[in-house]
Amino acid sequence: MGFYANCIFPRLMHTACGQVPIRVLRERMIPLARGRVLEVGVGSGLNLPYYDAGHVTEFWALDPSPAMLRIATDAARASPVAPHWIERPVEDVSLESASMDTVVMTFSLCSIAAPEEGLAQVHRVLRPEGRLIFCEHGAAPDQAVRRWQNRLTPLWRRLAGGCHLNRDVAGLLTRSGFRLATLETTVIRRWWLAGFLFHGIAVKPA
Repeated sequence: MGFYANCIFPRLMHTACGQVPIRVLRERMIPLARGRVLEVGVGSGLNLPYYDAGHVTEFWALDPSPAMLRIATDAARASPVAPHWIERPVEDVSLESASMDTVVMTFSLCSIAAPEEGLAQVHRVLRPEGRLIFCEHGAAPDQAVRRWQNRLTPLWRRLAGGCHLNRDVAGLLTRSGFRLATLETTVIRRWWLAGFLFHGIAVKPA
C-alpha cells in the first residue's frame, strides 16, 4: 500500500475531486471564508485558488498526508493566500481554542478516522459564532442506495484512503454541537454511491 498511498492515490484523488460539479461548489463556497481560517483536509490544494485574500487575514492548511501536502505546496504558489502548513490529523490539532473565525472542510469528513473527535476539535478551535463551511459526500437518503453504501464501505475504505461512503453528515455536525445555518444537497447521479453531496454552513453557538 505504500507506493499506492504515496504516489498513485493522491493523483487519483486530485483528478476525481477536480471535476466540474465539485469545482462549481468550491467556487461558490470557499470565498465565504472570513478572518482567521483553518482548512481541514486541504488535500492537494484544490480549494486554494478560491479564497478571497481581501477577507482572509491568516490561513492554516491541515492534512495528515505528506504526499497530499507535497501536491498542495505546488498549488499554493498560485494561491491568493499563503498557508501555514499543519501535517497532522484534525483529531490532534494543537491550535488555540476559539482562535479561528472560519473552518473549511471539503470532502474530508468521510476519511477522518474518528469523526466525532475531529469535529470536537473543529468546535474547540472555532470562536463563538464562528462558521464551519462544509461540502461533503455522505449517506444517501435512498434506502436501497444506502444499503449498497453500507455493504461496500469496508472495501472502498481500503482503496480510497479511509473514505467512508455512508457517513451521516448532518447528524455528525449537529451531534458535535453545531447549528446548521444552511444545508443543501446536490446529487451527481453518474457517481452513484459517492454522488450524494451535502454543503452549507454550520455555526458554533455562542
